[in-house]
Amino acid sequence: MAALFVINAAGEQEPFSHQKAYRSARRVGASGNLARKIADIVGKEAYPGIKTSEIFQRIKDLLYKELPRAALRFNIKEGMRKLGPTGFPFEKYTAEVLRSFGYQVKINQLLPGHCLKSYEIDFVAQKDKTIYVGECKYRQLFGERVHSPYALANYARFLDIINGQYFKSAKYRDYKIKTLMVTNTKFTTSTLEYASCMGIELLGWNYPRGQGLEFLIDQEKLYPVTILPSLRGHLKDIVIQEKIMLVKDVLKIDVPRFAERFKLPQKQIDSIINEAKSLME
Repeated sequence: MAALFVINAAGEQEPFSHQKAYRSARRVGASGNLARKIADIVGKEAYPGIKTSEIFQRIKDLLYKELPRAALRFNIKEGMRKLGPTGFPFEKYTAEVLRSFGYQVKINQLLPGHCLKSYEIDFVAQKDKTIYVGECKYRQLFGERVHSPYALANYARFLDIINGQYFKSAKYRDYKIKTLMVTNTKFTTSTLEYASCMGIELLGWNYPRGQGLEFLIDQEKLYPVTILPSLRGHLKDIVIQEKIMLVKDVLKIDVPRFAERFKLPQKQIDSIINEAKSLME
C-alpha cells in the first residue's frame, strides 16, 4: 500500500505515522488500549494532504471524550503559542519555569559590554555559582524554527558582555557565566550544530532530546496558564497582566475578590479554576 503523506507544520510532506499518533496520546496519559484506538481512528480518517494540525486536533477531540485531563495536557504547544502575540509573556513564563528549578531570575536586564555600552537581556538566571545570560525566542506561527543567525548573534553579544567590566569584577571571579537560548518551538539542525560547537545551551521543543521544554513542563506540572480552554479574551489579558503565568497559580486566586476587582462574573473564573484543578490532580 502506498504511503499516506500529510503536511507538517513547516508546510512539508511527510508520511503519516500511526506510531506518532499513538505516542502523542500515550505521552499525555492515555492507556495503551486507548492510544491505539485513537491512532487507529485517526489513521482511518486521514486523507492525502491532511495537515498535521488537523490530526492533532482530532486526537485532542477523541481524548477529550475519554480522558478530559489528557486532552488538556495535549494542548501544551497551543497553550505556549497563545502566550503571544508579543514575546514578553513568554519571557515571564520562562522565568517562572527557571524559578521552579531553583534559579533566581531577573527579566529585561541591561548589561554593559566591552564594545557597546548596553545590551538588553531577556533574562539573567543564577543558581549557586552558575549564571545564565539568557535569550528567549518566541514563535507564534506553527512550523517556525529558530535559525542559526539568531544563535550567532546571541553568541557575539554574549562574548561582548563577558569581555566587559560587569562580569570581570571580583564578585564573579568564581562563577561560571554561560548563555542559554529558550524557545517554544524547535531549533534548526544548523542552530544545534553551531550551539554545540560554541557551548551555547539550548532549551526548546524536544531539545535536549528527552529533556525538552515540553518534558520539563509535564514533569513538573509547569503548564502555561494559556493551556486552559476557558481562559480567553479579556480574562486572558487580565490574568497575564496580573503575572499569573502558571496553571498552578490560578488555584491561588481569591474568586470573590478577583471578580469584584475586575468586574467579572464569578462563573467565568470558576471555569478556569475547575480546569486548573483537573490538570493539577
